[in-house]
Amino acid sequence: MNKNFSTHKDNAIFGKILPMKAVIQRVSSASVAVEGAVKSAIGAGLLILLGIENADGTEDIEWLAAKIINLRIFNDENGLMNLSVQDINGQLLVVSQFTLHASTKKGNRPSFIAAARPETAIPLYEQFVQTAQNLLDKPVLTGEFGAYMQVELCNDGPVTIVIDTKNKV
Repeated sequence: MNKNFSTHKDNAIFGKILPMKAVIQRVSSASVAVEGAVKSAIGAGLLILLGIENADGTEDIEWLAAKIINLRIFNDENGLMNLSVQDINGQLLVVSQFTLHASTKKGNRPSFIAAARPETAIPLYEQFVQTAQNLLDKPVLTGEFGAYMQVELCNDGPVTIVIDTKNKV
């Protein structure tokens, strides 16, 4: 075995700690459909694509949810990004996205070995949604974990931000 390779259990791959990742998109509307039927739809707010890795835990969930809820990426009356999703009474749509942990280091077929398996990812995904809901003090809508989904959005700005938990310190 290569001495630089660590297993998921060690929370690393090729000697690197991999973070929970989120792609946050400011939207005027977004929806997610499963098997052709719309499961969830929002108006103005944030579409969050959430990638969970085996190293992630409660501390990552709490930090990331608070960071996203408090991100000042909505325009104020002067057209400056000074308002959070909470300030505008916006909505959240959270969609699980294991492909955020794709590795394209070797070959042309992405490897998803860094993504958490469902038995690890589902409880963390649900915890993220619940934490965001508690912070926002309103329901957070979701896709369907593990399902093939069609996501539609009207990116407002466009504003798209990538956050990973390795930058929380």
